[in-house]
Amino acid sequence: MEEPRPAIPHHLVCLQVLWRFALRLALLSVCAAYSRESFAPAFAVLLALLALFCAFVAIIRREAIFGPALTHWDEAAAYALVGRLVYALS
Repeated sequence: MEEPRPAIPHHLVCLQVLWRFALRLALLSVCAAYSRESFAPAFAVLLALLALFCAFVAIIRREAIFGPALTHWDEAAAYALVGRLVYALS
């Protein structure tokens, strides 16, 4: 039998998601900076892949799309939006 997860306040979950978002964004920008292509197209492609990854994780974890706290769905939407903006501005 599975033990229930401890209740974590929503503001701590949201803070964790924001840190995770910022860390992944920094890591992707470093990877895109060292790519063979120019920065913007490589960064946009990496952001699109990360958005798909976050959506996949959200499906596996069965997270609610419009939940009370930030989830992988919100991260996927943010990465897709930033990727689209980078692609449009390049």
